[in-house]
Amino acid sequence: MPLVRIDAKRIVDWNSFHDVFSETFGFPAFYGRNMDSWIDCMTCLDDVESGMTNILGTATNPVILQLDNIDFLPREIYEAVVESAAFVNWRRIQQNLPVVLALSFYKTASTVN
Repeated sequence: MPLVRIDAKRIVDWNSFHDVFSETFGFPAFYGRNMDSWIDCMTCLDDVESGMTNILGTATNPVILQLDNIDFLPREIYEAVVESAAFVNWRRIQQNLPVVLALSFYKTASTVN
């Protein structure tokens, strides 16, 4: 399975969030730097021809997004990532497509920043 590790310490605000994800996943130059655009790119994780991401997965080999140091992620961004990753999978299921994204993290503190 493609394992993509992102250190949440690198993400301090929305600008750094979009910088880190765009760099890591190779989002296209026209990436809109908002969560709707993030969802669009992540929905295409199995569509090599779309050009939406350089990271690819399949139904039998999904992309694992490992968020390291999740306790450092600002709460608003944490909540948006969890909700948006779930929406990516829901959208794909609604289109009769397999899920290709799994989210992994371990929260050590009782709350996120």
